[in-house]
Amino acid sequence: MKPRWGLRLRIFLFFAALWTAATTSVIAALWLGWARGGGAQGFVLAGVAAGLALLALSTLAWRLFDAHVAVPVERLAAGLRAGAHGGPGPAEDAARYLGDLAPAAAAAAGRLGAAEIAAARRVAEATESLAAERARLTAVLSRLPVATVLIGPDRRIALYDGQAAALLAQAGAPRLGAPITDYLEAAPLEAAFRAAVAGEAQFVATLTGGMARSTARLRSLGSDGSALLVLEQAETLQPDEARPLVYDFSLLERAPDPVLERRALGDLACVVFDTETTGLDPACDALVQVAALRVLGCRQVPGERFETLVDPGRPIPATATRVHGIDNARVAGAPTPREAADRLAGFARDAVLVAHNAPFDIGFLNRAGGVWDHPVLDTVLLSAVLFGTGESHSLDALCDRLGVAIPPERRHTAMGDAEATAEAFCRMLPMLEARGLRTFGDVVAETRCHGRLLADLNAPSAARA
Repeated sequence: MKPRWGLRLRIFLFFAALWTAATTSVIAALWLGWARGGGAQGFVLAGVAAGLALLALSTLAWRLFDAHVAVPVERLAAGLRAGAHGGPGPAEDAARYLGDLAPAAAAAAGRLGAAEIAAARRVAEATESLAAERARLTAVLSRLPVATVLIGPDRRIALYDGQAAALLAQAGAPRLGAPITDYLEAAPLEAAFRAAVAGEAQFVATLTGGMARSTARLRSLGSDGSALLVLEQAETLQPDEARPLVYDFSLLERAPDPVLERRALGDLACVVFDTETTGLDPACDALVQVAALRVLGCRQVPGERFETLVDPGRPIPATATRVHGIDNARVAGAPTPREAADRLAGFARDAVLVAHNAPFDIGFLNRAGGVWDHPVLDTVLLSAVLFGTGESHSLDALCDRLGVAIPPERRHTAMGDAEATAEAFCRMLPMLEARGLRTFGDVVAETRCHGRLLADLNAPSAARA
């Protein structure tokens, strides 16, 4: 409901009331000193009483300004920031004591949001045919007995098809943006690059560890050093095994800064993950489910996902089952916590880990075993940076603020929560850049201002045991 009085009148009346209360307090203090006999003792008593009264009035004024001005302005700014990047925008009652500012901001954000929705609809319509073409191309490539990989000038994978995914998986989880030498022995590959400078070279590619070999052809795509790698003798995929054609051609245009702290947010390779457990204490409880997905730049990479149930080696309490729906029967025969952690570590190789309340999840990974020295971004701290510590930073509150829908049946499942966290993370990245936080180091330094909320997992002294 709109206040009866305008903002300027309310401010005038507030300061008039403050002056009246302060003057009354001083007069009352002087009267008290006079009533106690006057003289030096009376004046001292009057000064103390006046000081205490003015302190109380100052505290009250601060509390009122904080509740009616500072907090609403912070909420309004957060709503505008979210609305400018696809979120729901500020509510009209976000700052109801600030006159017409909140309705005006909500209207502006609504118009901007409507324009973005219209633009997104046009883009979706224009790209629908491209998506259909890609689906047909994926189906065709899945039937061919060759594996295709596009390699950038810095030897990173910029594209791979379903056949390549099946072949490379023998050496590790396929990862867009990963060095091709993570999967193929470097020496024969580099020799082929040198031989293919003027065209094409044929060689025998060996998966890392010597697990398998394949006849391969490497064709140079130009003077920039990019090349197309075709691995033969691959088995054709069955219809139910078809994998998406995964690519990001921007990987051909730039190489990320080798120093992580200087790396731009758009160049980060991240793994967003979540866990479900037998309880809330990493010191004595255990994993029952782990899920993760990869984010490159500001988008999720299709097809690059990891999910597994985990046998905790102990009965799952009924209270935990009521939360995530996983009981003892479902985890029978599942990997152990150490096996699941090792598989996640392989999937998250060379990536920044992202989680909501990361110390909780990483505490369980530490208990499961392995070395977890990955750099970490926590969406709780990112939310505090963008929206202030006065707001709720639960996953549900963050998703509501950013307009991210979590289907009820997916909530409190590892993959469902990881998907919601990843979507929220992708929406916050451009908002962080708009705040002037353009590199990983910038963001980590800013999150340390909110260290009282969560442990700093990027500190050199952070526990990794």
